[in-house]
Amino acid sequence: MKIALNIKFILLLLIALMSLVMSGCGNDSASKGGEYEVTDIHGTVIHFKEKPSRIVTMTIGTDNIVLGLVKPERMIACNTNLDDPASSNVVELAKQIPNKVRHPKLEEIIALQPDLVIAADWGNLDYVQSLRDMGINVVVVKGSKNLGDIKDNIRLIAAALGEGEKGERLITLMEERLNTLKAKIDAQVPADQRKRVALISVVQNYGGRDCIYDDECKWAGVINGLSEAGLKRGVKLTKEMLLKIDPDIILLPSYSAHGSFDNQAFKDQYTKDPSLQQIKAIKNGGIREPRDAYIYSSSQDFCFGAQEIAYSAYGDAFKLDDQQHLSVAE
Repeated sequence: MKIALNIKFILLLLIALMSLVMSGCGNDSASKGGEYEVTDIHGTVIHFKEKPSRIVTMTIGTDNIVLGLVKPERMIACNTNLDDPASSNVVELAKQIPNKVRHPKLEEIIALQPDLVIAADWGNLDYVQSLRDMGINVVVVKGSKNLGDIKDNIRLIAAALGEGEKGERLITLMEERLNTLKAKIDAQVPADQRKRVALISVVQNYGGRDCIYDDECKWAGVINGLSEAGLKRGVKLTKEMLLKIDPDIILLPSYSAHGSFDNQAFKDQYTKDPSLQQIKAIKNGGIREPRDAYIYSSSQDFCFGAQEIAYSAYGDAFKLDDQQHLSVAE
């Protein structure tokens, strides 16, 4: 009788211990990837049961931010141009992401079976509520117009990925590089020798005051000729305006869209136009073709955009290798 009771006691004890072990495993899992909430720029609260692992973002800038925080294995799709060396500084990472999208339709997004979609507020957001109605998490971020917006987006995206601490580390890394660049420019380029620069963009209403490029110019130690002339973001740069600005340096695009855009024909409109030949940049050999992947960056790689402009203006002391990308992904 006593033996039977002892066996029963031992069995009950084992069951209790197994329950504790299983409970412990559950708590450990929650602590690593438990539930959390974030609020996007529209004030929408998004609930996550665990860290997303099938991420889709709608722009190169948000692709770059995600890839600065996590490994590409957590992305199910990225922008079509992310593996184009003329447009991207993360080509090798992009090759590891299985799907490429550009302005995808609702049904195309759904077919990817994402657990997080990141959308910038400058695009068409008609699909957002439809995805949410289907139980797919969508976080809307800013269409960045300056460095402050980029930092806000890094923080919001990091929070959505369940990687808030990494977001702060990534911002710190960017700020350190910017401060180092500024100190080097201040030491090597006197204030009265700063170059006047004009960006000629494929997006012809880009490059004036209140855009990311304008902020990059400040960190690069150059005068943004478009901003100085009073052009704001959204105002088209005409050839007449370019003559008045008379820049020391002209920045021409490297954009090619995987070879589908005739980049040379676009540049020839300016460099071979007889009416523009007296502009300092054309007359004195100040034509540059910076890497678009850097100077159009709306991610933590903004710091490389600033350095690329400094390199275009002040030479090899600021030279930057291809495919540089800030990341704290582990």
